[in-house]
Amino acid sequence: MRDAPSPDLRSFLPALGMSAARAFLGPLITPPAEGRLFCPDAIRDDPALGEAVDDALIAWARDVGIYPGRLDKLRSYGFGRFMMLAHPAVHDADRLLMATKCLVAEWAADDYYVDEVELGAEPTVVGSRLARLISVVDPAQMVPRYATDMAAYHRLQPISEAFRTAMEHLAVYASPAQYGRFQHQMAILFLAWTQEADWHVNRRTPPVWEYLVQRHLNSYLPPIILVDVLAGYELPAHEFYLPDVRRAYTTAGNAAVLVNDLHSGPAESDTDFNLPRVLQINEGLSHREATARTVEIHNELMHTFVGLAGRLSATGSPNLRRFLADTWAWLGGSRRWHATTGRYHQRS
Repeated sequence: MRDAPSPDLRSFLPALGMSAARAFLGPLITPPAEGRLFCPDAIRDDPALGEAVDDALIAWARDVGIYPGRLDKLRSYGFGRFMMLAHPAVHDADRLLMATKCLVAEWAADDYYVDEVELGAEPTVVGSRLARLISVVDPAQMVPRYATDMAAYHRLQPISEAFRTAMEHLAVYASPAQYGRFQHQMAILFLAWTQEADWHVNRRTPPVWEYLVQRHLNSYLPPIILVDVLAGYELPAHEFYLPDVRRAYTTAGNAAVLVNDLHSGPAESDTDFNLPRVLQINEGLSHREATARTVEIHNELMHTFVGLAGRLSATGSPNLRRFLADTWAWLGGSRRWHATTGRYHQRS
């Protein structure tokens, strides 16, 4: 596998300091060997901060009622550590907790409604459940009589309570525009889960291109686009929604979710979908070959992100350069978490 040359990223890294720049530029100056991920590593690891966020997360999960009897397992996943790694410039535990609540609410909805039968997942009703849930993320407007009925339904749903309280916490730190972009991205994510349910109901393995479309919709964009919220600045809408800017951070989100595919596959059932499995079925590849192809696709996406980020940083605002740098840092933290989390790796 031949790696394309990377642009000099120093122009969009000053907001994170030279130590961060050196950490980011290392993998870019030295192209990865064949079969290796083209991705930064985490640039900050503060175990005490991660544990503090996880302590608060478990208390919140207990209060809203998600994962009863599984809170020890939830803690072993280290989602608070994930956000600590992904946001190296953020030292405020409450801001990190806000992002962790949003992440875990998403993850729990996927577990409860899409993936885990023992938690009540049922593919034939995924669409209805997610349509009800989006009315919490983006509140549905009703006349009082039926609003009361809707509220009574949601009070009995732990996932609804998780999203309601996570969105309340997000509102403390997000501007209306930042809050609205998160609502928009969650609707896209829910659409992707409905598509996945269709595959299960119809017992159909999608072609590779369709799977990649689903991963484009079902990516890590919801947590990634909170990088400026956590860091206390705002990428304004006129830059956030520029086509090339959206292409840049969307490509980053697509690459990040393929890291998840690489690590989650061994822990999933034979009926779950991930890119290596879809490649094996569609193209007759061995597991080793499909894994190598997934790495290649990931790396191609990452090179696209780097190229876009380099060009955009030359003409964009300081906040855009910061947003791109924070996205790069998020990718490194995600990579470290996926390689170490108890969700996918047994701890001795």
